Amino acid sequence: MSAVRPPEGARGRRAVWLAWMVQVLLIAAVVGGVLWLVNHALEVLRARGVRSGFDFLLQPAGFEISEGWLDFSSGQPFWRAFLAGLVNTIRAAIPAAAMAVVLGTFLGIGRLAPHVLVRGLCGFYVQVVRNVPLLVQLLMLYFALTQLLPDSTEPIELVDGFWLSKGGLSMPWPVADEGSFWPSHFEWPERGSFNVSGGAALSPEYLAVVIALALYTAAFVAEIVRAGITSVSEGQKLAAQALGLAPVQQLRIVVLPQALRVIVPALTNQLLSLTKNSSLAVAVGYPELVSVANTSLNSTGRAFECIAVIMAVYLALSLLISAAMNRYNARVALRGWH
Repeated sequence: MSAVRPPEGARGRRAVWLAWMVQVLLIAAVVGGVLWLVNHALEVLRARGVRSGFDFLLQPAGFEISEGWLDFSSGQPFWRAFLAGLVNTIRAAIPAAAMAVVLGTFLGIGRLAPHVLVRGLCGFYVQVVRNVPLLVQLLMLYFALTQLLPDSTEPIELVDGFWLSKGGLSMPWPVADEGSFWPSHFEWPERGSFNVSGGAALSPEYLAVVIALALYTAAFVAEIVRAGITSVSEGQKLAAQALGLAPVQQLRIVVLPQALRVIVPALTNQLLSLTKNSSLAVAVGYPELVSVANTSLNSTGRAFECIAVIMAVYLALSLLISAAMNRYNARVALRGWH
């Protein structure tokens, strides 16, 4: 007499439950191992007479942060300084990522253009930019912004309301009336006798970091987009032509939606790299997370703790980006036949 098999639904639920339990136990083991390593390292440091521990995060920082969205003063604790550095990292990474995706998409399409000149220029850009170290490009951009541009007394007006000089870029910015949360009007920068006042000012350090990250990452995104487009079968493109779609419509309606299935997974890696590459901003003095950690390390001598904070923050950022991109990838991934 054969044993009674549980219904398919019950077996499926049991398999899902077991999978979740395995993942929870694995995460708990990893977290426990990391906590043990951190605690062991702190004990070794104390045994050698080295001050250790994360209690310094509650002490006054004693230094200023030159720019950023989060207000910070020297009397505030170290944890708020790290938070201000994290906000500055995000402040640079998000616009750089958006610019890199847009520019890389156009370059990738240009690499497949029928015009020889367009195809050659896009290929030249990709080959040059991705084969020059990012740090070198960042330093060259910073030199160009701080040495080759005119002084703040003689700024260049790029378009109406946008002024560029050695002091950075001044542009209109929405402001709210006193007592109101939502912006009600734009404050426009005005040129004065010595500099430009009003509006929002972006420092040359910030501009160098954002532009360098965007231009460098765009070269890699271009190759990803090119590979994604070439992965779409010629039959799909011929079918789009048979329907009478214009070349731009073929690309937008037929080719790119299918190419996303190849583009998104590889693009995730580039966005992760861009976020971590923002740590090179310390070379030009932009106060992002690593720069704040270096200053904190020099002030307190807590090298292990400051490095641990950097590692934890970048790990959290990478996991968040991966989760968001994986969720988007699930929406554009190829569905199986039912």
